[in-house]
Amino acid sequence: AASEDDVKDSWDADSDDEEHAAATKTNGKSDATPDAEKDGEGDDDDDQSESEDEELSAAKQAEMQRKKEAAERREKAHQAALAARSKDNLRSPICCILGHVDTGKTKLLDKIRQTNVQEGEAGGITQQIGATYFPVDAIKQKTAVVNPNNEFEFKVPGLLVIDTPGHESFSNLRSRGSSLCNIAILVVDIMHGLEPQTLESMRLLRDRKTPFIVALNKIDRLYGWKKVDNNGFRESLALQNKAVHNEFKKRLDETKLAFSEQGFNSELFYENKSMSKFVSLVPTSAHTGEGIPDMLKLIVQLTQERMVGSLMYLSEVQATVLEVKAIEGFGMTIDVILSNGILREGDRIVLCGTEGAIKTNIRALLTPAPLRELRLKSQYVHNKEVKAALGVKISAPGLEGAIAGSRLMVVGPDDDEEDIEDEVVADLASLLSRVEKTGRGVSVQASTLGSLEALLDFLKDCGIPVANVGIGPVYKRDVMQCGIMLEKAPDYAVMLCFDVKVDKEAQVYAEEQGIKIFTADIIYHLFDSFTKHMEEMLEKKKEESKMLAVFPCVLKPVAVFNKTSPIVIGVDVVEGQLKINTPIAAVKTNPVTGAKEIINLGRVTSIEREHKQIPVCKKGQPS
Repeated sequence: AASEDDVKDSWDADSDDEEHAAATKTNGKSDATPDAEKDGEGDDDDDQSESEDEELSAAKQAEMQRKKEAAERREKAHQAALAARSKDNLRSPICCILGHVDTGKTKLLDKIRQTNVQEGEAGGITQQIGATYFPVDAIKQKTAVVNPNNEFEFKVPGLLVIDTPGHESFSNLRSRGSSLCNIAILVVDIMHGLEPQTLESMRLLRDRKTPFIVALNKIDRLYGWKKVDNNGFRESLALQNKAVHNEFKKRLDETKLAFSEQGFNSELFYENKSMSKFVSLVPTSAHTGEGIPDMLKLIVQLTQERMVGSLMYLSEVQATVLEVKAIEGFGMTIDVILSNGILREGDRIVLCGTEGAIKTNIRALLTPAPLRELRLKSQYVHNKEVKAALGVKISAPGLEGAIAGSRLMVVGPDDDEEDIEDEVVADLASLLSRVEKTGRGVSVQASTLGSLEALLDFLKDCGIPVANVGIGPVYKRDVMQCGIMLEKAPDYAVMLCFDVKVDKEAQVYAEEQGIKIFTADIIYHLFDSFTKHMEEMLEKKKEESKMLAVFPCVLKPVAVFNKTSPIVIGVDVVEGQLKINTPIAAVKTNPVTGAKEIINLGRVTSIEREHKQIPVCKKGQPS
């Protein structure tokens, strides 16, 4: 069998020589003696092109048939995997933490993770790639305060919390527009209420139909709050004085109002009668740990009550690329969240790359070394196989152009690799196709598939047309592509870059060409920059068109103060209105022919009344 390197990829362009050689070969003749062949050439060529067309169409049909059969096999396997699921075999829910800057997302995560290190591996809590895994025993231990008699039964094996808080990681946990993240914690600062990024996160959650609970953080900041570390919220609230109760109630009501303005009904978690209709608010403190037991219990309760269907373990691999980064000793690696199925060393995987699909074999499945085994030389442990749900780092050849937010699929023994390739690239293609058919619009560049999707959704809501989209750093070629707009629609010669680096050469070229590049880490900031740019362009247009707009008027000269440039005349306005920049002319009758002659005097540069500048003088106003 030919080695992989020898097999030519379907998109490898043939060089001219190869094409020529192939053509010569198929003709079965050399093209050195064209004259000798001219007589019978016409008929031969027709027959030949027909037979070639037939061969091509037959090959095409065979390929389509093969892909169709492979897709059917895959669908059949998918249905079989779905049928094999059971309510007794649940996987761990995947949880993301979202919220505005400085609301305490990372602090909260650290507090949940905080454990007694003397007990060895901290109650089984394991640090994974891009995520922390809490086994059910650790959750039971942490929620014991609010579940004293074990009234609440835990059915999930644990909880997988994504480590990097913020909506970048949430928007990358995507699969065909829906989210792989089962539940989210939206952190809101009780002292500040809803802030811009909070609103952005809420929009994301609503678009992806992801259930979420709200952690009303920083309750220890309420004036006069008496803390009890790691206590349940209700128990802590009962210990506070009346003033604290009143302030808490006031802030709670303000938060509820803010949520209802965004179209969400919300209720304090222990007063919430319907989790499907109301968002639960859990007051917490990342400093003292109060309210965190309630929050953990509520997350598990919500997933067990409302999401058993999506938590049933599926043998089919479902995985998403969370991050792409170079690691010393391993080269380019991808951090993957595996939400279902098993990944094994040596598996053939397909994922999205900037230049098309990337097909490669897993060289190593890496997870971090446990905290207690510090004597290990490497910070990573090699695994033969890993089972969902967990975060894992994959080392494999050829991952250079991998895109974060892409699906990762495994090629099974019955699968057709090209069929899976099409499936994976379809994700990117669907986003790249969301551009203006008119070709008039801004250029958009984002760091990952998830953030690109979020940005395109936002721009669509704002009514900003998009002509070009790209993923990854901005290079000169991207700016040149955007430069087409300078002729079509100069207003849109703008690049909106979300969370990406701009190459120095690209920046210099953009400045030379007059193309604006806006970069930001928050989508709202991009929108503000673009809106400001559009206002400036409008002002500029107004300035330019001042000379073009002429308001007709008839003037009667009263006195001439200066006959040479600049001409200064005292006038009365007989008809219309006199404005600055109005071109004026004197009408003179030719004494011989009696014809009227028009003498241009120039444009009005200033109008004064009583030694004061005025912009306009209307009919009837004193001159």
